[in-house]
Amino acid sequence: MAWGWLLLLAVATVGAAAPESPMAHPEVVVLRVDGAISPASADYVVRGIQRADSIHATAVVLELDTPGGLSSSMRDIIKAILASPVPVIGYVAPSGARAASAGTYIMYACHVAAMAPATNIGAATPVSLTGGGSLPLPASTSGKGVPAPIGDTEMRKVTNDAVAYIRALAERRDRNADWAEKAVRDAVSVSAEEALKLHVVDLVAPDVPALLADVDGRSVETSAGARVLHTRDATIQTVAPGVRSQFLGVIANPSVAYILLLIGLGGLVMEGMHPGGVLPGVVGAICLLLALYAFQLLPVNFAGLGLILLGVILIVSEAFVPAYGVLGTGGVVSFVIGSVILMRTGVPGYGIALPVVVGVAIAAAGVLVGIVWMAMRSRKRPVVSGREEMVGAVAEVVADFEGLGMVHVHGERWQARSGIPLKRGQRVSVTGMHGLVLDVQPVAPPSKEEAQ
Repeated sequence: MAWGWLLLLAVATVGAAAPESPMAHPEVVVLRVDGAISPASADYVVRGIQRADSIHATAVVLELDTPGGLSSSMRDIIKAILASPVPVIGYVAPSGARAASAGTYIMYACHVAAMAPATNIGAATPVSLTGGGSLPLPASTSGKGVPAPIGDTEMRKVTNDAVAYIRALAERRDRNADWAEKAVRDAVSVSAEEALKLHVVDLVAPDVPALLADVDGRSVETSAGARVLHTRDATIQTVAPGVRSQFLGVIANPSVAYILLLIGLGGLVMEGMHPGGVLPGVVGAICLLLALYAFQLLPVNFAGLGLILLGVILIVSEAFVPAYGVLGTGGVVSFVIGSVILMRTGVPGYGIALPVVVGVAIAAAGVLVGIVWMAMRSRKRPVVSGREEMVGAVAEVVADFEGLGMVHVHGERWQARSGIPLKRGQRVSVTGMHGLVLDVQPVAPPSKEEAQ
């Protein structure tokens, strides 16, 4: 009987201690986003939050230093934060960092918002329906951004949508919604200390350990209910981007996607002009599919994409149609214009680099010049095939004849006509061609001086 009571006591002790085991050794996952908010960074943050949930981390620290980013990627991150059962602490760091544009929305979505000294937040004015980044609107004399013109319906729609979105986030986290609206409408930005005074963020901390010590014991509301943060002396686990996120970061770069598109088109054109090469077609198809996948992640202007395709078609057509450079010139112009307007975004780092466009334009112009030069050169060369090539050729008489006979020319036997008797083996010159009968005349024998 005594052994039974001891067993029940041991089971009760283990059961009571089990829920506290994660708290005995709390673990905090740190995710670092440095640069524009992109499909790659969204994938990285979403997977990082899922990993934190799977290991029962006590919190996630999302360290931000961003000038802004794509609207779709920003919203993916915010959805993951709002749905996270693990508290997410937004932290603008290190000193000198910023959370501008899309970063401001993400900070407002976090359960706890913090900043390092000498950082700033704000300037959240959107610029397009698809780009999702933001550039400051024209500045007024007071230094603040000027709201969109009343008559600009599209801009007003985008701005009002952004205001409603950030106000909803501010009200959910009990932060300053009025300042958030100013950040969207007037593109205002504040320092860490001022943000703390305005209740834009919850605290200012110099580094991650100090941040974790400051938020210890704070209660936050997550999708799984109220959670108390136990972050003092927690084990910090920094999660690096995985292979998938790194891959997305490479191909979702506008310049890389643009080059993949060109390689894909070039490979398919080469395979079409020289069937059986196989390698150009395989490489071209893979690159083209990767480019199309990247473009569906990016805010692409389809008019620009159409102009690029038209430019390629016109440049290739120049090689087959005698247009004296007109098609090729139009193709280069179309190609350059399409490249410039291909990306519809004002996000820093999310446009095609001008040197890439210039380099490709010079290469396309070089191809055009090469095609025209080869066409002009071919016009000056003697004809090497067909009916025209036969006139002037030197043949050899097969057998003696006068009138009609046979001659050997270019490895073939032809019927020939001559008004002068010809001997077997005599060399004759073709002077004309009537149907399948050649007109020939004897070739003058070389003079003694020529023979010498």
